[in-house]
Amino acid sequence: QLAQLKVGQKVAVFVKSNSTFHLPSSLDAPLVMIGSGTGIAPYIGFLQHLESQKPTVESYLFFGERYRAKDFLYQTEWQQFAKDGFLHKYDFAWSRDQEKKIYVQDKIRENSTAIWQWLQDGAYFYVCGDAAKMAKDVEQALLEVIAKEGNLNPDEAEDYLNQLREEKRYQRDVY
Repeated sequence: QLAQLKVGQKVAVFVKSNSTFHLPSSLDAPLVMIGSGTGIAPYIGFLQHLESQKPTVESYLFFGERYRAKDFLYQTEWQQFAKDGFLHKYDFAWSRDQEKKIYVQDKIRENSTAIWQWLQDGAYFYVCGDAAKMAKDVEQALLEVIAKEGNLNPDEAEDYLNQLREEKRYQRDVY
């Protein structure tokens, strides 16, 4: 645990880059950013870039953690981005703050009509965080939204998502 280290103590770290996980060159389509835990970190950079470029593109953030009171990473930054008009919509999922666990995939399903509309508007979708559970569950939720809102069968929904991948409109940085 980093918090247990003494000042001056050395820690081995490594950086693993993902050259495919980045904003589109032309910022003319909505952005949907989905992350849990430390998977939220890249989106600070995304929104800082939007702030520096001042495009008219809308952005939507889904973030999940265990407890709002102690795990709300970058809370003040998100609030400032929203206040300044660079974060237009957001949904936070706190899995342990109530009896029934709520995850980002639940928030995606709750907002299926909006998600579908953003897809129709050419949105770019980004997923960052846990590969074992969150990313898999988010992808399943997106497939359900695509099938339901697009009136598609499961195979057609999968084809739709694969098309988004090919167009670089669905990107993942999962670990």
